[in-house]
Amino acid sequence: MKLNDALWGALLVLLGAVLVVHVQSFPRIPGQSVGPGLFPGALGVGLAVCGLLLLARGLRARAAQRDGAEWVTWPAWARAPRQRLGFAVLVGVNVFYLLAVDRLGFVLTGTLYLAALMWVLRVKAARIVPIALILTLLIHYAFYKLLRVPLPWGVLQPIAW
Repeated sequence: MKLNDALWGALLVLLGAVLVVHVQSFPRIPGQSVGPGLFPGALGVGLAVCGLLLLARGLRARAAQRDGAEWVTWPAWARAPRQRLGFAVLVGVNVFYLLAVDRLGFVLTGTLYLAALMWVLRVKAARIVPIALILTLLIHYAFYKLLRVPLPWGVLQPIAW
Protein backbone atom coordinates (compact mmCIF):
# COMPACT_ATOMS: atom_id res chain seq x y z
CA MET A 1 0.00 0.00 0.00
CA LYS A 2 1.36 3.41 -0.91
CA LEU A 3 0.15 6.43 0.95
CA ASN A 4 0.25 9.86 -0.61
CA ASP A 5 3.15 12.01 0.61
CA ALA A 6 0.65 14.44 2.13
CA LEU A 7 -0.57 11.74 4.52
CA TRP A 8 2.98 10.80 5.55
CA GLY A 9 3.80 14.49 5.91
CA ALA A 10 0.82 15.10 8.18
CA LEU A 11 1.85 12.10 10.29
CA LEU A 12 5.42 13.42 10.61
CA VAL A 13 4.19 16.90 11.55
CA LEU A 14 1.98 15.37 14.23
CA LEU A 15 4.80 13.16 15.53
CA GLY A 16 7.21 16.10 15.60
CA ALA A 17 4.70 18.28 17.44
CA VAL A 18 4.02 15.57 20.03
CA LEU A 19 7.76 15.14 20.55
CA VAL A 20 8.35 18.88 20.99
CA VAL A 21 5.46 19.15 23.48
CA HIS A 22 6.64 16.07 25.39
CA VAL A 23 10.23 17.27 25.84
CA GLN A 24 8.93 20.39 27.55
CA SER A 25 8.26 18.18 30.58
CA PHE A 26 11.91 17.06 30.81
CA PRO A 27 13.69 18.42 33.91
CA ARG A 28 15.96 21.44 33.62
CA ILE A 29 19.58 21.23 34.73
CA PRO A 30 20.44 24.14 37.04
CA GLY A 31 23.16 26.39 35.64
CA GLN A 32 22.93 24.89 32.15
CA SER A 33 21.44 26.47 29.07
CA VAL A 34 20.90 23.05 27.49
CA GLY A 35 19.15 20.10 29.04
CA PRO A 36 18.05 16.57 28.28
CA GLY A 37 15.28 17.82 25.98
CA LEU A 38 17.57 19.61 23.53
CA PHE A 39 18.31 16.75 21.14
CA PRO A 40 14.81 15.18 21.18
CA GLY A 41 13.32 18.66 20.74
CA ALA A 42 15.58 19.37 17.76
CA LEU A 43 14.61 16.00 16.33
CA GLY A 44 10.93 16.87 16.76
CA VAL A 45 11.40 20.18 14.95
CA GLY A 46 13.29 18.39 12.16
CA LEU A 47 10.51 15.82 11.81
CA ALA A 48 7.90 18.57 11.63
CA VAL A 49 9.86 20.50 8.97
CA CYS A 50 10.34 17.36 6.85
CA GLY A 51 6.67 16.57 7.36
CA LEU A 52 5.67 20.01 6.11
CA LEU A 53 7.82 19.52 3.00
CA LEU A 54 6.22 16.13 2.33
CA LEU A 55 2.77 17.55 2.98
CA ALA A 56 3.32 20.33 0.45
CA ARG A 57 4.73 17.89 -2.12
CA GLY A 58 1.81 15.51 -1.73
CA LEU A 59 -0.78 18.27 -2.02
CA ARG A 60 0.94 19.66 -5.13
CA ALA A 61 1.01 16.20 -6.73
CA ARG A 62 -2.64 15.66 -5.90
CA ALA A 63 -3.60 19.06 -7.34
CA ALA A 64 -1.70 18.28 -10.55
CA GLN A 65 -3.25 14.75 -10.64
CA ARG A 66 0.09 13.18 -11.51
CA ASP A 67 0.73 9.45 -11.17
CA GLY A 68 0.60 8.41 -7.53
CA ALA A 69 -1.49 11.39 -6.50
CA GLU A 70 -4.23 9.21 -5.02
CA TRP A 71 -4.44 9.19 -1.24
CA VAL A 72 -3.97 5.42 -1.06
CA THR A 73 -2.72 3.11 -3.82
CA TRP A 74 -2.98 -0.63 -3.32
CA PRO A 75 -0.22 -2.77 -4.89
CA ALA A 76 -0.97 -5.70 -7.17
CA TRP A 77 -0.18 -8.25 -4.45
CA ALA A 78 -3.05 -6.91 -2.33
CA ARG A 79 -5.50 -8.41 -4.83
CA ALA A 80 -4.00 -11.92 -4.66
CA PRO A 81 -5.74 -14.17 -2.08
CA ARG A 82 -2.51 -15.95 -1.06
CA GLN A 83 -0.73 -12.69 -0.25
CA ARG A 84 -3.74 -11.37 1.63
CA LEU A 85 -3.73 -14.56 3.69
CA GLY A 86 -0.01 -14.11 4.38
CA PHE A 87 -0.55 -10.53 5.50
CA ALA A 88 -3.48 -11.53 7.70
CA VAL A 89 -1.44 -14.32 9.31
CA LEU A 90 1.45 -11.92 9.91
CA VAL A 91 -0.82 -9.43 11.67
CA GLY A 92 -2.66 -12.23 13.47
CA VAL A 93 0.44 -13.90 14.93
CA ASN A 94 1.70 -10.57 16.24
CA VAL A 95 -1.61 -9.88 17.97
CA PHE A 96 -1.63 -13.47 19.24
CA TYR A 97 1.89 -13.04 20.63
CA LEU A 98 0.95 -9.87 22.49
CA LEU A 99 -2.15 -11.45 24.01
CA ALA A 100 -0.79 -14.93 24.77
CA VAL A 101 2.89 -14.66 25.70
CA ASP A 102 2.32 -13.97 29.40
CA ARG A 103 -0.13 -16.86 29.82
CA LEU A 104 1.45 -19.47 27.55
CA GLY A 105 5.06 -18.39 27.92
CA PHE A 106 7.66 -17.45 25.34
CA VAL A 107 8.56 -20.99 24.27
CA LEU A 108 5.02 -22.12 23.41
CA THR A 109 3.96 -18.77 21.96
CA GLY A 110 7.15 -18.43 19.91
CA THR A 111 6.80 -21.96 18.55
CA LEU A 112 3.19 -21.34 17.49
CA TYR A 113 4.19 -17.95 16.05
CA LEU A 114 6.96 -19.40 13.88
CA ALA A 115 4.89 -22.44 12.91
CA ALA A 116 2.08 -20.22 11.62
CA LEU A 117 4.51 -18.12 9.59
CA MET A 118 6.19 -21.23 8.14
CA TRP A 119 2.80 -22.71 7.29
CA VAL A 120 1.80 -19.64 5.29
CA LEU A 121 5.19 -19.73 3.55
CA ARG A 122 4.48 -23.34 2.54
CA VAL A 123 7.27 -25.04 4.46
CA LYS A 124 6.83 -28.82 4.39
CA ALA A 125 4.48 -29.87 7.19
CA ALA A 126 6.91 -32.40 8.66
CA ARG A 127 9.53 -29.70 9.14
CA ILE A 128 7.40 -26.94 10.61
CA VAL A 129 7.20 -27.99 14.27
CA PRO A 130 10.84 -29.14 14.68
CA ILE A 131 12.23 -26.02 13.04
CA ALA A 132 9.87 -23.71 14.95
CA LEU A 133 10.73 -25.36 18.26
CA ILE A 134 14.50 -25.35 17.67
CA LEU A 135 14.50 -21.71 16.54
CA THR A 136 12.36 -20.68 19.49
CA LEU A 137 14.68 -22.46 21.93
CA LEU A 138 17.72 -20.79 20.34
CA ILE A 139 16.08 -17.38 20.56
CA HIS A 140 15.05 -18.09 24.14
CA TYR A 141 18.60 -19.15 25.05
CA ALA A 142 20.09 -16.04 23.43
CA PHE A 143 17.76 -13.66 25.25
CA TYR A 144 17.27 -15.47 28.56
CA LYS A 145 20.76 -16.82 29.22
CA LEU A 146 23.15 -14.66 27.19
CA LEU A 147 21.43 -11.26 27.27
CA ARG A 148 19.66 -11.90 30.60
CA VAL A 149 16.31 -10.67 29.32
CA PRO A 150 13.56 -12.17 31.48
CA LEU A 151 11.10 -13.95 29.22
CA PRO A 152 7.78 -15.26 30.55
CA TRP A 153 7.58 -18.99 31.23
CA GLY A 154 3.78 -19.16 31.35
CA VAL A 155 2.47 -22.72 31.66
CA LEU A 156 6.04 -24.06 31.63
CA GLN A 157 6.90 -22.32 34.91
CA PRO A 158 7.00 -25.59 36.89
CA ILE A 159 9.80 -26.94 34.64
CA ALA A 160 11.70 -23.64 34.12
CA TRP A 161 15.42 -24.16 33.91
